[in-house]
Amino acid sequence: MSLGKEILFFFGALGAFNGFILSLYFLFFTQKKYLTNLFLGASLLALSIRIAVTVWVYFAHNLPKTYLQIGLSSCLLIGPFLYYSLKSGIQNTNSVSWKLHLAIWSLLILSIGFVFPYENYPVLWNNYFVAFIFLQWFLYFFFSGFENRILFQKVMQNFNNSSPSEKWFAMVFLGNTSIFLFYFLGLIRFPFISCITGALAFTFILYLIILILLYRKRTDDLFVFNIQKDKKLNEEEAVIVAQKLEKIMTEKALYKNPNLSLRDLSEEINIPSYQLSQFLNNNLKKNFTTFVNEFRINNACEIITSNDKLTLESVGYDVGFNSKSTFFAAFKKHTGTTPLNYQIQALQS
Repeated sequence: MSLGKEILFFFGALGAFNGFILSLYFLFFTQKKYLTNLFLGASLLALSIRIAVTVWVYFAHNLPKTYLQIGLSSCLLIGPFLYYSLKSGIQNTNSVSWKLHLAIWSLLILSIGFVFPYENYPVLWNNYFVAFIFLQWFLYFFFSGFENRILFQKVMQNFNNSSPSEKWFAMVFLGNTSIFLFYFLGLIRFPFISCITGALAFTFILYLIILILLYRKRTDDLFVFNIQKDKKLNEEEAVIVAQKLEKIMTEKALYKNPNLSLRDLSEEINIPSYQLSQFLNNNLKKNFTTFVNEFRINNACEIITSNDKLTLESVGYDVGFNSKSTFFAAFKKHTGTTPLNYQIQALQS
């Protein structure tokens, strides 16, 4: 092995080893067990396995096919783990749907690996499975970027005024995307690029992450948004968000959509969903459901007052509630009386 190859092997193997160590840190040794850290640690572990196999294959062509299968299979978990790391950190969601999602992929990996082992079906793996793996990998990165595009745009346009957590998640996404890009270019045999380039990119990005963690005295503000629950938007930002909300809710009547979500509304006013959540909870002192229901109830009161031919249940559906009981409960909470009593009072006045 030439000196140049020895250097490549050293840095590639070092990256895989340190990636494994850093994955253990995120999985087991962070002071607070944020869900986003667990997903990031799992993603680093899957990447480290892929990098280790890449390095060994590049310098030892007679590597057993089982190791090749493990390396390729690990790629099917990199995308999902990154997707949920960003989702849980940026959108601050703890949905348990990820358990079923990852269980399906794990079962698929084990089933295909058992029925069609690489050793017996190398052509199938090299011609078809590899294409599927890279397509799946790309799709998860695409959806990760698309769902969080507002945040990433903000970081690119105004890096200096972005928060540490915004920069952190943008860097995590960009780093993972760079690794995928190098691997993909190596796969299609782009000039002067091979899969070992992806391994070296991983090593570089890994040390950048380590430097950031070592540089900062505290890291909690990196991993999730809104750790300080009482933190408010400043007065100028709050006024802008309030004006945008009032305009969009009035002009488009978004509240009439029974499936309206925080993300849908944040995209309409072009701010990150975590920032909208922070504004509602800390500046307005109300959650998303209460905020939207107020518009629905106000509209329902207008309809009840002006039209006594509609049934109260139909009014609830018209303004965006998906059930009679939900409408009646929200109406009484907001007005202090039932829709029927409100209707009677309106007819008597």
